[in-house]
Amino acid sequence: MTESTIEIRAGVELPARREEIELHTADGLTLVGELATPVEHPPVATLVTLHPLPTAGGFMDSHILRKAAARLPALADLAVLRFNTRGTVSPRGRSDGSFGEGVDERADVAAAMSFVAERGLPHPWLVGWSFGTELALKYGLEHGIDGAILLSPPLHRTSDEELARWQHASPELVALIPEFDDYLRPPEAAERFSSVPKITRIDVAGGRHLWVGESQTRRVLEEIVAVVNPAALPLPTEWAGPTG
Repeated sequence: MTESTIEIRAGVELPARREEIELHTADGLTLVGELATPVEHPPVATLVTLHPLPTAGGFMDSHILRKAAARLPALADLAVLRFNTRGTVSPRGRSDGSFGEGVDERADVAAAMSFVAERGLPHPWLVGWSFGTELALKYGLEHGIDGAILLSPPLHRTSDEELARWQHASPELVALIPEFDDYLRPPEAAERFSSVPKITRIDVAGGRHLWVGESQTRRVLEEIVAVVNPAALPLPTEWAGPTG
């Protein structure tokens, strides 16, 4: 590693222990992924990330999830688990199986949570983006999570009944709603989430579904850290130390 002071922007990967991992589902599939953890001490919490729609280009390297893994182990003492759901391919490799329309992926979420339990990773939070929010909402309450953070939830596959279950559940629920989302904007989100008044809904002015650009990336990562480890805020914009 080299010592330098750098601006934290797209493409910067801060120090972490990075391990290529495999998840094994109850229906016999192997899913590929990566676990990133802080270098010097155990994580204080764990982000289990669920990527956008694979049939529209979503995968474990979708940029917000990749940047969370690149930055948050070093900046916020978080473990970040990323993986390709069934049939999804990325530079890490291809997960077995084929896209299951958000139904068969129930087993993928369960496999990720089993891995978290086996490794003893603390305080797991589901972080879903777009399609990944549907998996978090549909199946998150089946597991021992601290909560779920929803990025750009479309609410296409989540039924009103599934959504309403969260109202009396103990895990927290946080949703980031972009002002200019392609599928669910703040006024519609207020209506759809009305059955879960305990939700923390954050309407992001100027936000868009894909959170493109460093300012939007930084906003999303800061909101995640504000929920999971607020003591780490504010996140620095520069890194003085080893990189690479």
